[in-house]
Amino acid sequence: MSETLQIYREPETTPSSTTPPPLSADAGLETILAAWNEATLRLQETHEVLQAEVSRLNDELAEKNRELARKNRLADIGHMAAHVAHEVRNSLVPVTLYMSLLKRRLTDDVESGEILTKVEAGFTALDTTVNDLLNFTTDRAPDYRVFSVRDLVDEVCEAMGPQLEAQSIRIELDVAPTTEILADREMLRRAMLNLMLNSIDVMSEGGELVITSFEGSQGFELEVADSGPGLSPEQLTHLFDPFYSTKATGTGLGLAIVQRIAESHGGRVTATNCPEGGAAFTIEIPRRAMGVAA
Repeated sequence: MSETLQIYREPETTPSSTTPPPLSADAGLETILAAWNEATLRLQETHEVLQAEVSRLNDELAEKNRELARKNRLADIGHMAAHVAHEVRNSLVPVTLYMSLLKRRLTDDVESGEILTKVEAGFTALDTTVNDLLNFTTDRAPDYRVFSVRDLVDEVCEAMGPQLEAQSIRIELDVAPTTEILADREMLRRAMLNLMLNSIDVMSEGGELVITSFEGSQGFELEVADSGPGLSPEQLTHLFDPFYSTKATGTGLGLAIVQRIAESHGGRVTATNCPEGGAAFTIEIPRRAMGVAA
């Protein structure tokens, strides 16, 4: 039986795009320097790519840390606000009842009646603040239902009609009658109402309010744009912070509630200044959390 002698050979390899070909033993100095320079350039490019990636990851980590800190802060504020709101509401109920009884007894006393009316207005404002606190601290999952966006927009605009007319604010709608989405209708109504109130507040001398909806590959968007003075850099930074307000009588919770509603749907709310003036607020609901009716 004969034996066959096998000779082992190194497998052939193709030089990578980042590795220069090996130099022959008799390569000249100029060739060696050129190869060295090429290797240095490739190393520099790799270093820059890695540096950019590290910078991106650091920015992303910092953003995630800020978001986590914000959510923790909101949770703490929420627990405190919920406790305060319930305590205040428990005290408001009997006081409001006593006010109503007292007003009935003073029907013939005009001056006392006017004073009670002012006191009632103060309690109404306080009740509004309590409602804002409770809405802000409510952390329930959306009740998903299919509904018409245009019907919702018309409903809110009709409710705000007297105030819009009193302030000479024109309204323009760009919402298709056939647009239907799967979301929490009451939550979205509350969010839209808050955005409209925010816009109306900055147009005390009149203006224009434009409401637009858009369905894209990423999901659904509802925009409320006004012709007011726009937003300052500071406002753009703190708009959605709880209790941040530039109004003397504001609770600073309206936009924070809008943000919480958008996030509960897996989306977000953004604010920007319009090129022609004014500001635009957009609620975005991603397609992964939204169903469009067929």
